[in-house]
Amino acid sequence: MLTVDFSRFPLAPGDRVLDLGCGAGRHAFECYRRGAQVVALDQNGEEIREVAKWFAAMKEAGEAPAGATATAMEGDALNLPFPDASFDVVIISEVMEHIPDDKGVLAEMVRVLKPGGRIAVTVPRYGPEKICWALSDAYHEVEGGHIRIYKADELLGKMREAGLRPYGTHHAHALHSPYWWLKCAFGVDNDKALPVRAYHKLLVWDIMKKPLATRIAEQALNPLVGKSFVAYATKPHLPATSVTSDVSVAADAK
Repeated sequence: MLTVDFSRFPLAPGDRVLDLGCGAGRHAFECYRRGAQVVALDQNGEEIREVAKWFAAMKEAGEAPAGATATAMEGDALNLPFPDASFDVVIISEVMEHIPDDKGVLAEMVRVLKPGGRIAVTVPRYGPEKICWALSDAYHEVEGGHIRIYKADELLGKMREAGLRPYGTHHAHALHSPYWWLKCAFGVDNDKALPVRAYHKLLVWDIMKKPLATRIAEQALNPLVGKSFVAYATKPHLPATSVTSDVSVAADAK
């Protein structure tokens, strides 16, 4: 289940991609299948080991084209172990709502992104997330849980402040919002409640079968109750005037 829409976020074979806070690796796997040179990074060592196993299995099964590479590694989003301008593409999906210093994370992503590079940020959408918080304290008052709810304008503003240029947004996973409302209503750790179990079966069926009816329904509902807000942006190239100025300053200094 992908949150990033790759029809709006073009990825070319050979692109160097950082999936920051990769979790179970869903976006990293898709980038690998598309021929990218992928680095999947997360602070959770157990998840990283699982992602590494899946990368190896995909290579063994021939799921990735020639030239594609994939690395899974532990790391700190606030102190990325990469030089400046290392990546063509950065993806951070459902991560920033967990991190107190979200501006610091954005600054690190911009640092390692090449000028002209692309970034995709996804976070829980304000409305559906607000309902979850209202229904259950346990949903967010846990270690490592959600510490903020973003409004779209707030997130886009922080991206611009970090030096990015947003170019598109959308909402995703409308069918998942009711599932989380049920989880919050019946207990976030209570997977045995009948409504929760029944709706979970529906979601699994939808993900596996991708029937046309639910695809159409979700597209229609995404603008209303999409669970995730997705924003795409580029890192601008250094303006020509700035380059000229820098060269002049360097020449004068000699």
